[in-house]
Amino acid sequence: MHAPPRVLFRITLAAIAMTAGVDARAADDYPSKPVRIIIATTVGSGPDILARQIGARLTEAWGQQVVIDPRAGASGMIGAELTANAAADGYTLWMATMSHVIATTLYQRLLLARDFEPVTQVASTPYVIAVNAALPANSIAELIALAKARPDQINYASAGQGSTPHLCIELFQSMTGTRMLHVPYKGAAPALTDLMAGQVHVSCVAAPAVQAFAKSGKVRALGVTTRTRTPLAPDVAAVAEAVPGYELVGWYGLLAPLGTPRAIVNKINAEITRALTKPDVRERLEAVGAEAVGSTPAAFKTFLEGETRRWGRVLRDAGIKAGA
Repeated sequence: MHAPPRVLFRITLAAIAMTAGVDARAADDYPSKPVRIIIATTVGSGPDILARQIGARLTEAWGQQVVIDPRAGASGMIGAELTANAAADGYTLWMATMSHVIATTLYQRLLLARDFEPVTQVASTPYVIAVNAALPANSIAELIALAKARPDQINYASAGQGSTPHLCIELFQSMTGTRMLHVPYKGAAPALTDLMAGQVHVSCVAAPAVQAFAKSGKVRALGVTTRTRTPLAPDVAAVAEAVPGYELVGWYGLLAPLGTPRAIVNKINAEITRALTKPDVRERLEAVGAEAVGSTPAAFKTFLEGETRRWGRVLRDAGIKAGA
């Protein structure tokens, strides 16, 4: 025997109201224990630096410790799986990046816009094409000339197959007609360490991670990947000055496991976006080469959907495949 449509409608409304009530009560008590932010990269990387800045502010606001949990490897897929398999209760978050939307699109697993709850975009950042100081190239134009004179003799480091640094240089090569050898690492930090040591010649590194290394004098920043020069790296030319049309802007954003109550997602979002309006937080982020953003969960989801489509096209056009 079937209930009349009017009765079914009332039952549905009642169920929605009960769920909303449970979510609201869960958010009222949240957080009642430490919160973990997973970074799918190494300590000292851009996501690690930003997660610690945001974590400190959340700890202060909530009175609960926010723990940063580095889980590097597999181009971010280890961190993605840990987050996806965690309890959907708001106590596990993931500081994801453009590299991770690329990796998950490459492997067609754990897509960021589909398989997680977007919380907020935290910041954006330029990448920097940098070289070991011993390489005889002091500008992007000189790097292009050197790479053309020595095809396949100059190598470049990335944070792994399909990572943002990988596609950064692949895009650069496709637009300049150069050929360099790809050396994938298990993260940005070891790649940058070997760049400093001269084991590799070139890399494309997020601005928050490259600044401290550049001060050592062992790494030379040649060009930022924003279309024009940026106040975040005022002394560095834009790659586009030598390669018209070149642009790549990185980003950082927080995700939660799929099914995390909406009220908890909104509470985390509100606290982070509030922190990102504070002058001291914005200044700290700018000091490490990142610009505060802040967005609604819905806007971040739309952004991630667009990023997935964009990088899917780039991967196909470059012929990059998982395991290749």
